[in-house]
Amino acid sequence: MLTSSLYPVTWQGDRAVLIDQTRIPQEYRTVEIISSDSMANAIKTMIVRGAPAIGVAAAYGMYLGAQEIVTSDRTAFLHQLEDIAQKLRQTRPTAVNLFWAIERQLQTAHHTPGDLTHLKAALLQTAQAIQNEDLATCHAIGDHGLSVLPQTPEKLTLLTHCNAGALATAGYGTALGVIRSAWRENRLQRVFADETRPRLQGAKLTAWECVQDNIPVTVISDNMAAHCMKQGLIDAVVVGADRITTNGDAANKIGTYSLALVSKAHNVPFFVAAPLSTVDFKLATGEEIPIEERDPQEIYQVGDTRICPEGADYYNPAFDVTPAHLITAIITEKGAVKPEALKQFKA
Repeated sequence: MLTSSLYPVTWQGDRAVLIDQTRIPQEYRTVEIISSDSMANAIKTMIVRGAPAIGVAAAYGMYLGAQEIVTSDRTAFLHQLEDIAQKLRQTRPTAVNLFWAIERQLQTAHHTPGDLTHLKAALLQTAQAIQNEDLATCHAIGDHGLSVLPQTPEKLTLLTHCNAGALATAGYGTALGVIRSAWRENRLQRVFADETRPRLQGAKLTAWECVQDNIPVTVISDNMAAHCMKQGLIDAVVVGADRITTNGDAANKIGTYSLALVSKAHNVPFFVAAPLSTVDFKLATGEEIPIEERDPQEIYQVGDTRICPEGADYYNPAFDVTPAHLITAIITEKGAVKPEALKQFKA
């Protein structure tokens, strides 16, 4: 069975170890995280990124924060743990898995009986459970994705945007999980990876993952997708998501919406692959999703080189929202469904 040996977040002894994704592909380097502050900074600066991976990282951040609290009073402990939760919530406002993992840790804290030593141990166990569950979820998403991919041609060329691979999850990936499963079953001819401006996660991370697994990959600039589809080069599109609303609208890395429109125009199936923890049933539609706006330097500078003139203004939303009507199916660990059928999973 094809699996990925890339794990962006691991727990080693008394600390979390993160793959520093800001260094790939130039170098593979890990960062040791020993405090909730350093975990919050790692999430904010995108050392760790991708909604499920952020959730795993935040869960360990909650445990590290709990270890920092010096009190024997349970009420005081829970109050300080909420402060840590709020600090972590503020790092990336769009990725719902972040909030989901933090809330799960708070529920663990509130419902674990016994002394604070026992409670802290339960927080570590919950973080490890979140990580293990996400890895199993990604494998399930990958296999369910196989059931909805086009039946012809026998070997498909799939286009993806940003990075929804092992680096964005506990391992294996969501969109790249589908791609890895297709490669395993000899149903994949090639991956086309959008470069994904402005942070180039497709060119840097998705292409790097594919090279590690010997999956044929072609990197294209974001504005080449329509041309490639018109030439008949793309059989289907598979992307991830950072938040999905009850009606099936999906927020993903900026550029996903335009890719969905292009797919619709060329009658190319457009799939969103994401765990059910990415579905925010508290929100009715994508209009309610908060969109993170990032540092304009990501646009006007590449590495140490400024590519735009001084004096220009910049707008840098990190995400856009793809309306449900443009999505062929949403692939979850429970199966692939039409966007309007997500409601069945609300319970």
